[in-house]
Amino acid sequence: MKLDRPVTGGPCWTELGTSDLDAAKAFYSAVFGWRTRTDPRPEAGGYTFGYAGDAAVAALAPLFQETQPVAWNVAFTVEDADDAARLVRSAGGLVLLGPMDVFDAGRFAVATDPTGAVFQLWQARAFTGAGLFNAPGSLGWVELMTRQPRQAEAFYTRLFGWSVRASDRYPQWGIDGADFGGMVTMDDKFPPEVPPHWLPYFAVEDVDITAADTAGAAGTVLMEPTSLPGGRRIAVLRDPQGAVFGVYAGGEG
Repeated sequence: MKLDRPVTGGPCWTELGTSDLDAAKAFYSAVFGWRTRTDPRPEAGGYTFGYAGDAAVAALAPLFQETQPVAWNVAFTVEDADDAARLVRSAGGLVLLGPMDVFDAGRFAVATDPTGAVFQLWQARAFTGAGLFNAPGSLGWVELMTRQPRQAEAFYTRLFGWSVRASDRYPQWGIDGADFGGMVTMDDKFPPEVPPHWLPYFAVEDVDITAADTAGAAGTVLMEPTSLPGGRRIAVLRDPQGAVFGVYAGGEG
């Protein structure tokens, strides 16, 4: 990801909704070396920050609704969450929650695009988002998995003004020439019960070691460490509660 800080329209934060918060803390601390801190306020509902060094890089939280799946969620920065929510609706998406204030941190909403992928809108106030990108243990790339790529492209370019670096193999999302993510068309290799979704990728020092650590911590390696054209090495992993995430070797172009 060429972005190194939250910018309007770009990914700013990722958070896990999990069925077992204590197990998730232990797992991601073992895999990424995160230090975790749970917000002590009762109204925060157990919201827990993961830190790489001194930088907050992601969050872990209990499931807040019975219908909420165990999954990683990606948030994108907007200047005005209410205006963005209205644009989501007019562009064919749905607003599932909010917009609503989160203490003095900011204002957020949860939405789905027209293809069914869930994402979040974040209007920053005291909290702008992750304090570190592209470094080991932090967010480095976001990937949309969808069965309707043309609808998705039309939606997100209208909503966020993203550029699209076209490729038959792998279109990439960008802001002012800085690519931060891509899009995969879900084909018959994906079971029909797997919904469209956003997949966060975290930078790591060694993909193979991280995959081994995931298996050792009772997670699952869904896609074995693989070197892509150009040399980038990636893997797709699943935590013990079922949330899927990707990793890539940090420091690569």
